Amino acid sequence: MPTLPWTVPHQAPPATEVHVFASRFETRTLWGALKFLLRTPGVWRQVGHAPGAYGATLKAEPFKRTFWTLSAWESPEALGDFARSGPHAPTSRGLAPQMLDARFTTWASSSDDLPVSWAEAQRRLK
Repeated sequence: MPTLPWTVPHQAPPATEVHVFASRFETRTLWGALKFLLRTPGVWRQVGHAPGAYGATLKAEPFKRTFWTLSAWESPEALGDFARSGPHAPTSRGLAPQMLDARFTTWASSSDDLPVSWAEAQRRLK
């Protein structure tokens, strides 16, 4: 699966603080990576309609069993609401046993700096 392009569900106002979230997941097995891939479309559709979502992308290296997400949100609350609802909530619970490693980071940025680069996300996840 190629990297999904930065998608903008809702345009962020100019010069506004946004909350950026990045994650890195490594599955225990290739079977776990396949399960991750099979559940991605539902969560991706959810992002496209999520209140407060200013942008999102996904990078997948399934044969390395590694996946990254990168998104920008109106507020930490908007991110939390997304994570606890729709397809994301049962997907994250269901995939938890498949994970070997998971890393998360958040930071504040300006809407003028969107989209955030993968290099910046990966630097912050180290």
